[in-house]
Amino acid sequence: MSRRTVRRRVLRITVPAGPAATDGNGGQAALSERADVLAVEEPLGIRIDGQAVSLTMRTPGDDIDLTAGFLVSEGIARAAADIITIRICDGERCGHQHDADDPDSVGNIADVTLRPGIAVRPQARRNFMTTSACGVCGKASISDLRVPGIFELSRDQVRVSAAMLAGLPDALRQAQRVFDRTGGLHAAGLFAADASLLAVREDVGRHNAVDKVIGWALRSGRLPLSGCVLLVSGRASFELVQKAVLAGIPVLAAVSAPSSLAAELAEDAGLTLVGFLRGGSMNVYAGGHRISSWPS
Repeated sequence: MSRRTVRRRVLRITVPAGPAATDGNGGQAALSERADVLAVEEPLGIRIDGQAVSLTMRTPGDDIDLTAGFLVSEGIARAAADIITIRICDGERCGHQHDADDPDSVGNIADVTLRPGIAVRPQARRNFMTTSACGVCGKASISDLRVPGIFELSRDQVRVSAAMLAGLPDALRQAQRVFDRTGGLHAAGLFAADASLLAVREDVGRHNAVDKVIGWALRSGRLPLSGCVLLVSGRASFELVQKAVLAGIPVLAAVSAPSSLAAELAEDAGLTLVGFLRGGSMNVYAGGHRISSWPS
């Protein structure tokens, strides 16, 4: 399996604090060389029945979950039975001769075989590379962004307390093993209504981390994720709200801000959207009826 971290020599510069740093005469910066640990970012190509569909930049690891989550997020797969196999190219069983001849493809191509009768929407075929910062790049139009959901979130009557939500960022942070070494990864954590952590995934891209969680749930036969809370590091974008809706997650929380389109979609879909979840406070942008001010 590809490495998730790499070591690199860096030049460390330390500027002294206080008056000496600004008087223009003294306080020279200290220079030193040291090893640093970086999160790996590599491409993952996704092929469905032999046809290239997407190329996304991700942190290696949990690639089968990532691929399965991508299929859910694009409205292609709705249950584990929709997928016959997901196979990561190992240099010998890639399905295409030029893959075996390309060392960069080893471990970086996911071949998907779908159940007969499962159609791939034309909108799911990306026209160019998806970066680690963008999960909807390559969509041809605004209408392509909205993927029809199959789970009715308004029927999910789960309630969670504000105090429970306030404790989730610390729980997620404690589970971020690779972040501890690199400081360069986003995380997505799936929690039950009693605050127990069900799954956590890390990646250079927020959308990839969420897809890895959703893919884990799909492969475990857990969809829809009724009664669950999804917490993401960073902001809550339209695409993350859509992924939560497609996975049947009733509550999405983020440590930073949502976008206007994310809030609109959450309201329309019946999803509870929480932003700026940090330091014991939060903003509720949609679905506030699920959050109580007393312990649940």
